[in-house]
Amino acid sequence: MLYEKIKQANVQAMKDKDAVARSIYSVLLNKIMLENIKKREKGLEVDDADVSNILQKTIKELSEEKENYIKVGNNSEAELIEKQIDIAKSYLPKMMSKEEIEKEINSLTDRSVPAVMKHFKQNFNGKCDMRLVQEVLKGMQ
Repeated sequence: MLYEKIKQANVQAMKDKDAVARSIYSVLLNKIMLENIKKREKGLEVDDADVSNILQKTIKELSEEKENYIKVGNNSEAELIEKQIDIAKSYLPKMMSKEEIEKEINSLTDRSVPAVMKHFKQNFNGKCDMRLVQEVLKGMQ
């Protein structure tokens, strides 16, 4: 499971005294634990799709933070954040390509927007960019 890999990498980063890696792993592990608490209230467990969503959100937040550091001219801090983004991206599963998304949409009988979005959310959560699915679907209609 992705969560276990991140925990192991966190331990290794502590052993290596890698402060940059430790900081991103701490953020990720905290977010995963919070999600786990929410899920347990509903009687569910965190799965790889949830972890992938957390990774994607964290990468987006870090990218925005990096841009802000670049705007104020703090390039050294921006470089550290870029390293954290790379670490987080290394745990993301291979995302579906435009062609794969189009092929999957063509295999569906109901190609209405709600039906397609629901299908991808249920079957490919964390493995595709939902905005890309929406773009492909709009291009096909």
